[in-house]
Amino acid sequence: MTINEIQDEVIEEFADFDDWMDKYQLLIDLGSEQAPLDDKYKTEQNLIDGCQSRVWLQADLVDGKVEFQAESDALIVKGIVALLIRVLSGHTPQEISEAELYFIERIGLRDHLSPTRSNGLLAMLKQMKMYALAFQAVHSS
Repeated sequence: MTINEIQDEVIEEFADFDDWMDKYQLLIDLGSEQAPLDDKYKTEQNLIDGCQSRVWLQADLVDGKVEFQAESDALIVKGIVALLIRVLSGHTPQEISEAELYFIERIGLRDHLSPTRSNGLLAMLKQMKMYALAFQAVHSS
């Protein structure tokens, strides 16, 4: 599936709920379904700056595709990072760095996050794109 097809799938899932409490519950469920991050990746280096809660992000290049893993100590944030991983993980560095992530607006996530969580979301996204760019640079040299 392409990044846009996955985004459309996410938008559809969130469209099933009118109430934001239900959407938060969906985020929490997504976060709790995610496999825990191996403790060896919970390092200062993998902590994302700009997040109010602690978020660790690990990226690996496997067969030309970026595989992301993450963990957070906050339930909603864990759900948000699980969504980002679902959309971006398993794609090439170029696909990730060129991706226009419209699902965040469409599901209304940005409007329903506190300013600090919103900044955290942007910080996670920026970090994922930075990893993709770094892998692209290494791969093309």
